[in-house]
Amino acid sequence: MDKPNVIVIMSDQFKATASHLWGNTFCQTPSLERMADEGVRFENAFTPHPLCVPARVSLWRSQFPHAHGSRRNELLMWTEGTHAFQIWKEEGFDVGLIGKNHCFNRPEDLALFDVWCEITHGGFNKRDGFPNKGMEWVRPVEAINEAHAVRRNMPDRGPHASYAVSNFPLEDYSTGLITNQTVRFLEEHQEKPFALWVSYPDPHSPYEAPEKYASMFPPDVIDLPPWGEDDLEAMPERNRVLYHILSREDEPMESVYGYLASYYGMVRFLDDGLGSILDALERLDLRDNTIVVFCADHGDFAGEHCMGQKGGVFYDCLTHIPMIVSYPGHIPEGDVEDGMVNLIDVVPTLFSLQGITVPRCMQGEPLPTVTDTVPRDAAFSEYGAGGPPFTMDDLRELSQPYGTYALMQSLRWREAEGRRKMVRTRDWKYVHDPMGDKDELYDLVNDPWELTNVIDDPTHDLVVRDLQARLADWSIMTEDGHFVPLPEEEYYNLPWER
Repeated sequence: MDKPNVIVIMSDQFKATASHLWGNTFCQTPSLERMADEGVRFENAFTPHPLCVPARVSLWRSQFPHAHGSRRNELLMWTEGTHAFQIWKEEGFDVGLIGKNHCFNRPEDLALFDVWCEITHGGFNKRDGFPNKGMEWVRPVEAINEAHAVRRNMPDRGPHASYAVSNFPLEDYSTGLITNQTVRFLEEHQEKPFALWVSYPDPHSPYEAPEKYASMFPPDVIDLPPWGEDDLEAMPERNRVLYHILSREDEPMESVYGYLASYYGMVRFLDDGLGSILDALERLDLRDNTIVVFCADHGDFAGEHCMGQKGGVFYDCLTHIPMIVSYPGHIPEGDVEDGMVNLIDVVPTLFSLQGITVPRCMQGEPLPTVTDTVPRDAAFSEYGAGGPPFTMDDLRELSQPYGTYALMQSLRWREAEGRRKMVRTRDWKYVHDPMGDKDELYDLVNDPWELTNVIDDPTHDLVVRDLQARLADWSIMTEDGHFVPLPEEEYYNLPWER
């Protein structure tokens, strides 16, 4: 039997609870629901690192950032090592990227791709002469550039991240373009197996949505998360620093609702794009021989904790991601798996379903329910590259109001600071920061919004010790920064012949 095709559809900065499938009360995502009805939805999927590059490299290498080394946004896949597209290419697949990269950098990796149609938040990225390869753009370059003009020069709406509503042709926005480019790819690659990464830049900032979609979310539709209830005194200093940079508590509510309308409008636009891709797979008779994965690299505050955008903390709005695997007729359909899983589990799952041997350097495990793997009860994430901490004293060196100005001035410092790590179970979250002033513990049953850090409550000492042990075990098991080859498989099948 021929190995099935693969499409991994990734959204950038899409928190799980941006969709009604994970509890959102006002943003319906019918195409994601359709995909979930045709596959397995993962209730508790988490990113290995809530930042673009580390998460994306982790996905394709199936390793945690401290193992593959890409622990900052400036360190794309810069070291040697095994990743999924190398193996798919060796197996005879046509491989492609349509959309945002922010992962592959080495010439030898870029050369692997038969199709490379890269577009990012502000439009084309012409680095190294790779705006496209193997396919022409389905829309005129001039029209695409015009539709991205607003994102390259967002309106000034104060100190915080701006937002915009516009009316360009839908097919010229990055979401519309990537969708139609993917459909064209499917039409041109029906006769040969393919592995395709469809990588939407939305709903990452700049927060710009077509009027058709932004208008779905007027203020009376949006349910704001609880505001002003965070216990600031119980926060670690690192969380307080980010709060002072990003807090929207004193911002006009018109601006808050405008940002959220743009964010959720981008989500709905993307969901319609997913529906068009699923339609094309069915029309071309590819659906039953194509594994489709939907996921995100990380989330967005989207108003939680009175903040927008993202930063180096571990609240669920940043670490909890959507994940669905669909392969009709081959895996369960309409099931929900509530075990704790990670983005690094995607590639081992795909290889297992395709009958490809999973390289032993990969740290992820095949997903439960989709495969016969036993469900897991903990997920892990991390942040930082060992750099010095950015403190409240450092923040005070910057001029106020802070907002986007302070966010960007301190960005590389904060992205590299420390080596903090998270363990998450269904009921608890623990974050250890060896360079911080205190750790974090959240009782997710009684405090699902993570408003109060209860690390100092002695009644939770047993919980803390258990989670500390889990975190230590995970750190030790995954600590090697470079893979050391193990003995060949035959030496584990005793007795073996000398």
